[in-house]
Amino acid sequence: MDPVIVVGAGPVGLALALALARHSVPTVVLDEGPGKDEQRPARTVVLREDTAAFVERLAGHSFGDTETGARWAGWRSVRRKQLMRELHFDDETPSPLHLPQHTLTAALREAIADERLVKIAVDNKLDSLEQDPAGLTAHTRGPKGTWWRGSYLVGCDGARSTVRKLLDVRFPGRTAVERHAVASLRTELPWPGRALLHRMPPWRGGGAEVTGRPLADGVWRLDWLLPPRGELVTPDALVTRIRETLAGWCGGSTPPYELLDTGVHTVHHRLARRWRVGRAFLAGDAAHLLGALGTQGLDEGLRDADNLAWKLALAWHHGGHEALLDSYQVERRAGVAARLRAADQSLPVLRGGKGLRSYVPGSARGHDTLLTDGHVGRGTLGAPSSYAESPLAPAPSESVLPVGTEPGTPVADVRVTAPDGSFVHLRDRLGFGHLIVLLVAPGTGVWERRHWVSAGIMPRLAAAVTALPHPAELLVAESYPGAAAHAVLLIRPDGHLVTAFSGVRPAELYAAAEAALGGPARAGRKAGAGAGAGTEAGAETDARADREGEAERTAGAESTARAGGGVRPRA
Repeated sequence: MDPVIVVGAGPVGLALALALARHSVPTVVLDEGPGKDEQRPARTVVLREDTAAFVERLAGHSFGDTETGARWAGWRSVRRKQLMRELHFDDETPSPLHLPQHTLTAALREAIADERLVKIAVDNKLDSLEQDPAGLTAHTRGPKGTWWRGSYLVGCDGARSTVRKLLDVRFPGRTAVERHAVASLRTELPWPGRALLHRMPPWRGGGAEVTGRPLADGVWRLDWLLPPRGELVTPDALVTRIRETLAGWCGGSTPPYELLDTGVHTVHHRLARRWRVGRAFLAGDAAHLLGALGTQGLDEGLRDADNLAWKLALAWHHGGHEALLDSYQVERRAGVAARLRAADQSLPVLRGGKGLRSYVPGSARGHDTLLTDGHVGRGTLGAPSSYAESPLAPAPSESVLPVGTEPGTPVADVRVTAPDGSFVHLRDRLGFGHLIVLLVAPGTGVWERRHWVSAGIMPRLAAAVTALPHPAELLVAESYPGAAAHAVLLIRPDGHLVTAFSGVRPAELYAAAEAALGGPARAGRKAGAGAGAGTEAGAETDARADREGEAERTAGAESTARAGGGVRPRA
């Protein structure tokens, strides 16, 4: 079968190619550039715990810890001179991962260099695309331009996506939602390793808000909130901001610093109307743009890759699975849309300027909580998306057991016993294309697996796992948050909880696994059948996207009206 074509060699495209390779799917990555990435220390990414674990699995190594600066020791929120909120990160409350984007891209490229199933075709810019019932044909221009044949194609080619334009997919939204002046510099601040959000700093020229986030090797990224459509920021003006901010934080005198990189970052909010057209898909900035109030677009893009990889792999290996492929758009688009709505509803409150809300007791602390949630990956602005309303969710059952993880959300990274008897983390077993069945069995952690693998409910559960409609791995945990003894959790290949049962229930477990895979496959269905014209499920998905798009424009317009002006969403 023809390989999957990935258009775009940024972090999302490279991560998707590596994830597909772990599912034994060959991939061609079309890179319009020469295969080298510009080093921009001021262009950094903040990844939540589970997304960071995803890219570290793909890269084959960790990107650092609190000692190196890649993970923060804490977070402080200050308003004028008052400390509003302080967080301390540890094993129970892990820190986000903060690193330059070129460091992440370089690590993924290095991993691809050792992966025989991934080919990167440099100097190949996509300029045409044709679909047929059996696959796709893409043409590229450039020094090495040629024709490419693929089974599926994923556009990870950024905000100006050629794939999106060739598919004639609309990209409505809002322009210049926020604008930031950015600087990357090496210096020493009074709170090493701790990120800082400073609102209304008391020194002259402090502006409305400045954020300082540590990186590895003593480097800091500083962001100053600017008016969305203000004047250009000159180099002299930016240096003045740097010196005044450092002096304000360091007792009045500017400490020595080495300026590494600067820039101006403008945030746009947009959401593609369709994420799947036949055999072609959109992911990352090609499908969505966000980033206001501390939210992270690349983090969502990597979630796109994690969600799509195992679904494409099933379709590539076994054919059909139209409902499973349709679920990518339903799950991911709904998750990003919810985050965009939360940001649009919060922006008038947080950026609305002076007014009665400024004098409401407790409002400032609530504002700082909202902003902190966006920056550290919590709450409505920052928490991982839930797929509770996914078409892959199993039917309600009286056998379902509530645990500390809600169905459709990422599972906790507990220590588990693998089939070979070794102790590993649960997230280490994700991404191989199989389902995971996790048994919570207190006491097993102190005994070797051979002593309990054939005792109690294990033989019956092992038989039920073997009989599932898709390969699954049986793991055992000493405990799981909120789960009683003998709870059985069913987990998707991307680490989202399907459901949990009390004890061994083979029929319910089978039905839940079947639902998580898109339902029973139709007899005689060929690979790609109906992909060109769209299935009934696809048509329903498109209709849902139209309804959601209208709702998003309405909500955005209402938010803008509450703010007293601004740019209205465009159809």
